[in-house]
Amino acid sequence: MKMESVKLVYFSPTGTTKAVVQGIASGINPSTIELIDITKPDARKQPLLTSENELLAVAVPVYMGRVPALLNEWLNAIQAHNTPTICIVVYGNRVYDNALLELKNIVMKCGCIPVACAAYIGEHSFSNSETPSLGRPDENDLNHAQVFGQKIREKLQSVSSVSQISDVSVPGTYPYGGITKLWDVDFIAVDDQCSQCGVCAEVCPVGAVDSQHSAMIDHEKCITCCACIKSCPQNARAMKPGPVKDAQKRVNTLYIEQKKPEYFL
Repeated sequence: MKMESVKLVYFSPTGTTKAVVQGIASGINPSTIELIDITKPDARKQPLLTSENELLAVAVPVYMGRVPALLNEWLNAIQAHNTPTICIVVYGNRVYDNALLELKNIVMKCGCIPVACAAYIGEHSFSNSETPSLGRPDENDLNHAQVFGQKIREKLQSVSSVSQISDVSVPGTYPYGGITKLWDVDFIAVDDQCSQCGVCAEVCPVGAVDSQHSAMIDHEKCITCCACIKSCPQNARAMKPGPVKDAQKRVNTLYIEQKKPEYFL
């Protein structure tokens, strides 16, 4: 079977997950690629409809070893009909725990047929200049993603229909465990360099930053993705001392070994 059309679905507040899924798509090299960015709340208002005549790739970051809870409603509303699907999770060089298994199980319940799964490394949300995952995905990661895409294309070309594709086994255990509740914490400091340009509010995936007063943050909405900190053109935003800053220190000291991408076909 040959897939001429590929739909790339991704949640990517800081661009790492998007880079990975686009690297995979370059290896598949389809005639048509449709980008479906579900990072912003408005993009998650309409359910995704897809069929067995197109290839779907779903890529999400790992939050606390799980699929981000704020995506559950949209992901579970996917309407698929035996759609061949690639499941991808991106984690910050710590562990991806049960996130890949969870994502696979979610899409299967929606009518998707997993044909390949993968876990890639992206720069951790809490990164700074000392973070081992800084700059990931790097050139090697993206080359790996392209090769993975080529292998997916070869796998699909080796069968005549999606019904001939055997189940893809991935690591993980059920029940998933872990923590899905987001932190409700005041952790972002805004200094006098802030020009109220609005970039932070624009990049926030949950609308937690006030567009007129950037220091005003809805802590209940905030998912600690740090997109606002990383995107500030004046470098006016930083972490305050506290639990998030402490977690950043743990990331920089406990997970120093560079993890490598894994794929499952």
